[in-house]
Amino acid sequence: MTTSETRCQWRGMNGDPLYEAYHDHEWGVPERDSRALWEKLVLDGFQAGLSWITILRKREAFREAFANFDPEIVARFGEKERSALMANERIIRSNAKIDAAISGARIYLDMRDRGEDLADFIWGINGPTLTNHWTVDTGVPAETPKAQELARALKSKGFKFCGPVIVYAFMQATGLVNDHLVTCTRHEECRRMAVT
Repeated sequence: MTTSETRCQWRGMNGDPLYEAYHDHEWGVPERDSRALWEKLVLDGFQAGLSWITILRKREAFREAFANFDPEIVARFGEKERSALMANERIIRSNAKIDAAISGARIYLDMRDRGEDLADFIWGINGPTLTNHWTVDTGVPAETPKAQELARALKSKGFKFCGPVIVYAFMQATGLVNDHLVTCTRHEECRRMAVT
């Protein structure tokens, strides 16, 4: 973005090149790739109780630790790999979150093997991208009825760390919903990319 363009006013973003790049190029862009959606769901699960910038700063370490989020590899993680993850100071070390990521890879593969694509599943529940028209950050909700519905559907498959607040953050990040402020240049750009 140039200086004449306007961004959303996320706390701590202005002046942080990593955070600004995430806002300017990723957040709100509709994602249709199942593996990329699963990676984001896992990372949002690790975010529970933390700020997104904490996860964003560790994202490359997570990708390295989780075999670039290849579900075929992660699904085969056993006690040796799990112990290595718990010893890895570059990621968030939580037994429950690590176990959720490994089991999530197995669920992903089980769905695929039964002919069920994760992207089709998620977008089928969400429907077309919902474009909101927020004028201030304080108007953006932490969760919505659609996030509650998607959270229930993901939990019914066995996914963990996918409550409605986490799922709404996931929806915002992956373009299921466009929550860029109307004053933000990315609002219109993401609206044009919206999945209909």
